[in-house]
Amino acid sequence: MIDQAYSQPVEKVLHDLQTDKYGLSQEEVTLRQQQYGTNIIPDGSTIHWSVMLFRQFNNLLVWVLLGAALISWFTGHLMDVVVIVVVVLVNTCIGFFQELKAQQAVSSLKSMLVAKAKVIRDGQKQMIAAPELVPGDILVLEEGDHIPADARLIESKHMRAIEAPLTGESVPVPKHAESMPSDTPLADQSNMVRKGTFIAGGFALAVVTATGMKTAIGQIASSLNTIKIGKTNFQKKTDVLARQMAIIAIISATILMVVSLFQQLKAAGVSLQLNRVLSDISALPTEALREAFLISIAALVSSIPEGLPAVLSIVLAIGANRMASKNAIIREFTATETLGAVTTIITDKTGTLTQNTLTVEKVAIWGYSHWDVTGEGWSPIGQFLYDQKVSDIRQYPPLYQVLKICAFCNNATIRHDQQQDSYSLVGDPTEGALLVLAAKGKMQPSLLPHIVRHEDMPFNSDIKMRASLLQEMDQHQLLVAGAPEKVLDKSTHIMTPNGVVPMTDVHISDMRERIEQWSSNAMRVIALAYKDMEIAPKGIEPHEVKQLVFAGIVGMIDPPRPDVKEAIMTCKKAGIRVIMATGDHINTAIAIAKATGILDDQHGNDTPAYTEKQLLEMDEPDFENAIMETPVFARLSPQMKLKIAEKLQEKGELIAMTGDGVNDAPALKKADVGVAMGIMGTDVARDAANVVLSDDRFSTIVSAVEQGRIVFNNTRYTSFFLLTTNFAEIATLLSAVALGMPLPLTATQILWLNLVTDGACTSTMATEQGHGDELLSKPVKPNESILNASILPLLIMNALVMSILALGSFNFYYDGTPDTLPHARSAAFIVMAFCQLFNVFNMRSLTMSIFKIGLFSNTYINLGLFVSVCLQIMIIEVPFFQTIFGFAPIPMTDFVIMACLSSITLWAGECYKLIKNKRLR
Repeated sequence: MIDQAYSQPVEKVLHDLQTDKYGLSQEEVTLRQQQYGTNIIPDGSTIHWSVMLFRQFNNLLVWVLLGAALISWFTGHLMDVVVIVVVVLVNTCIGFFQELKAQQAVSSLKSMLVAKAKVIRDGQKQMIAAPELVPGDILVLEEGDHIPADARLIESKHMRAIEAPLTGESVPVPKHAESMPSDTPLADQSNMVRKGTFIAGGFALAVVTATGMKTAIGQIASSLNTIKIGKTNFQKKTDVLARQMAIIAIISATILMVVSLFQQLKAAGVSLQLNRVLSDISALPTEALREAFLISIAALVSSIPEGLPAVLSIVLAIGANRMASKNAIIREFTATETLGAVTTIITDKTGTLTQNTLTVEKVAIWGYSHWDVTGEGWSPIGQFLYDQKVSDIRQYPPLYQVLKICAFCNNATIRHDQQQDSYSLVGDPTEGALLVLAAKGKMQPSLLPHIVRHEDMPFNSDIKMRASLLQEMDQHQLLVAGAPEKVLDKSTHIMTPNGVVPMTDVHISDMRERIEQWSSNAMRVIALAYKDMEIAPKGIEPHEVKQLVFAGIVGMIDPPRPDVKEAIMTCKKAGIRVIMATGDHINTAIAIAKATGILDDQHGNDTPAYTEKQLLEMDEPDFENAIMETPVFARLSPQMKLKIAEKLQEKGELIAMTGDGVNDAPALKKADVGVAMGIMGTDVARDAANVVLSDDRFSTIVSAVEQGRIVFNNTRYTSFFLLTTNFAEIATLLSAVALGMPLPLTATQILWLNLVTDGACTSTMATEQGHGDELLSKPVKPNESILNASILPLLIMNALVMSILALGSFNFYYDGTPDTLPHARSAAFIVMAFCQLFNVFNMRSLTMSIFKIGLFSNTYINLGLFVSVCLQIMIIEVPFFQTIFGFAPIPMTDFVIMACLSSITLWAGECYKLIKNKRLR
C-alpha cells in the first residue's frame, strides 16, 4: 500500500507496488494476502450475544432491585427474593431478544459490499471474490461496476464514477489517469477510485493501492472507534428515576422504622427524651426491634416498584416493534424513547429528502415556451404539458427530434421488476433521465427498429459532450448531448417552429438566459443537438463534433420525495428544527430546501445557506450563530458535519442525524440518535447508527419521532401509576403505625400488589397508541426527568384517596383482636387493588378524560384489568392462596361494595383533569 498515489505518475505507482499492466502472479497474490490480509471491513454492528446480555444488567434500577433482593434474603423473605430475581430475568430477556432481533434485521439489509471483482492476473482477465484483492492487483472497471478497493487509474476512457456514498456528490465525477498536486483533497482526486463507489460510464484499468481498513471507507470506519459515546438520553433518565426511587424507599423505610420504634416506646410507657432515645430503644425487647425492622422492610418493598424495569423494557419493545412495522428498525433499544425528545434533525439531501433519481421536468425549444413533464423517478410514465394542457408530440416535429436524441444518444438501461412493479437504473443517471423522458413520449429504441445506432462516443470530459451515430432509412445523423455552453459553441444552426435556421446572437442570448434561469433553480441542464451526414464515418472523434443544429434543452432535478414537505411541516409544528447538511452544491441545496419547506418566507433576505468554506472563515461566535440560525449547509466534509453536531449538542440540543454515505458515519455515531438509510446506505453508516430506515424516507423519521413521544408518555404514565400505588401503600403503612394499628398489608401482600396487580396493568398500559396530539407540542426537554413536580398534585390526591379508603376498610373489619386481622387485611388489600385498577384509567392520559379517550379503546388494557380482577378473587377466595398470603374470605356483597367504593379514585382523577384543563384554557 502506498500513500498519495494520486500525486505520482502511473509508472512510479506501478513500480512502488511491484506490479505492471499484466497483473500479479498467483504466487505473489498469496504472499500479499498473508501480508495485507483480506479486503474486508469488519462488521462493526455485530455485538456478541454475551456482551448484549450483560448490557441488560448495566442499569441502576436493576442494581437497586438486586439490593432489595439481598436485604430480603438476609431477613428471611425468600419469596420476595425469588419474585424480584424473576422480574430482573424477565426484564433482561425482553431487552436481550429485542436487541438481538434488531441486529438480525440490520444484517439482512446489508448489501453494500461487492462480492466479485474483475482483475488481470498472470496476464489473464479473471473474476475473483472481492475480499481476495491485494495491493498491486490490476482492476478492470466498466459501466455499472462497484469499486471493490481504492485504486489509482492507469488507463481511462470516458470514465465517470458516482462517489455520493463517500463524498456526498450526487453528479457523476469525470476520471482520468493524470497525476495531480499533492495537496488535492480526497473529493477532487480525479485519478483515484474508492471502495464503496461505482462506475457510471466509460472504461478504465486501475491498480489497487489500498484494501480493507486502509481504504478511505475503512479509515472512516476505523475512526468511529475514537468517538466517545456517553449514555443515551433514556439511560440518563432511568438512572435519575432509579435514584429517586431508591431515595424514596430509604426515606420511607427509615421514617416508618422511627415511627414504629417511638410507638413501641410510647406503648412501653417510656417518656420520649432526645438524650435517652438510643438507650431506650436498645432496652426494647428483641421481638419489638424485629417487628420494627420488618415494618421497615415492608416499607422498602412497597417503595420500590419491582416491576418497573420489566415494564420499561416492554414499553421500549412495543415502541420498537411499532417503529419496525413503519420501516424504522431500532438497533439501540433505548433510542426508541430518545427519538421522542429530539429537538433538531440534521438530514442529508440526496436519497433522504430527494428520491436519488434524476427526473426531466422541463423541455425547451427555441420559439416555444416550454413543456412541463409529469412523472418522477425511473418510471417511464408521464405526460408532456404545454400551457397546462396535455400535448401530442406528433404535432411538434422539433420535440420529436429532441426525444429521438434522448433515446439514442444514450447507453443507460431502465429495468422493470414486474413482481414489485418497480424500475431501476443501470448506467449514468443523466442518461437514464433522458431515456425515461424519451419513453414518456413513446420513443424507446425497442419501438423504433428501423433506427440503427452504428457508432457511439461515451461522455468525453474534455469537450463535455457525448455523441452517437444513427442510420434511419438512408439518412445518417450524429446525435449529441452535453453541457449547454459547449453545445451552443459547437452549433451553427438552430431548430425553430419554422424549421432549421442559422443561429444568431438573439437565439444564443435567449437560450443562455433560459439555461441560467433553470440552473439557478438547481436544475441540471443538458443541451441536445444533431447533424445530418451524407456518409457515415467509421468512428466518432471529439474534434468532429461541430457545425451542429441546436435542438433544445432539458432541465432535470433529483426531485423531493412526495411526502417530505408535509413531514417537515409536521416537524415544525412539533417544535423540531430541521437542518439540511449536504455535500452537494449550494444552489441545489437551497432549491431543494425551498421545495421541501426547510427554507420558507420567515428567513427573508438573510443568508439561507453556508458552505464549509464560509464556515471555516468564521470566528467562534459567528460560527455558533450560523449553526443556530441557518437551516442549510452545503459542500460539507465529514469533519464539518461532526463539528456542527457536536456544537449543537453543546448548546443543549438533542440531535437526530440522518445519512447514508460513509462521509456521514462519524456524525451519525456522535449524534444522540443516528439514523441511517437501509436501501441506499453503506454498511459503515448503518453500523454507526442507532436506527436504520428500511425505506429511506424522511417521513419515516417523523413517524418514529411520534412513536418515540408515545413511548416517553407511556414510560411516564406507567411510572406515575406505579409511584401513586407506592405512595398510597407507604401512606397507609405510616398512618396505621402512627395510629398504633397493626400493619394493614404484609410485605408479601405488597409484593403481590406491586408485581401482579400493577404488573398486569402496566404491561398493558405500555400498549397505549397515543391520542393524536403527540406532534402538536414541543419536544420534552432533554434533561427533563420521567418523574417531575407536575404530577405531584394528582399523585398526592390519588395516594390520599387510596390510603383513606384502605385504612377505612381495614378499620371496619378490625376490632383489635387477632382473629379479625386477616379479614381486615383482606379488605384493605381488596380496596388497594381495585383503587389501582381504577387508577389505570386516570393514567392513560394526564390531560384527557378517559371518557374522551374511550373506556374500551384499548382492548389490551381491558383484558389486563379483567385478568387482574380474576387474580384478586382467586388469592382471596381460594383456601390454598389464603394460607400463603394470610387472607380470610370476604362476602361477595362486601367485595362488590368495596370495589365500587374504590372507583372514587377514578372520579377524583376526572375532577382534577377538568379543573386543570379549565385553568389552562
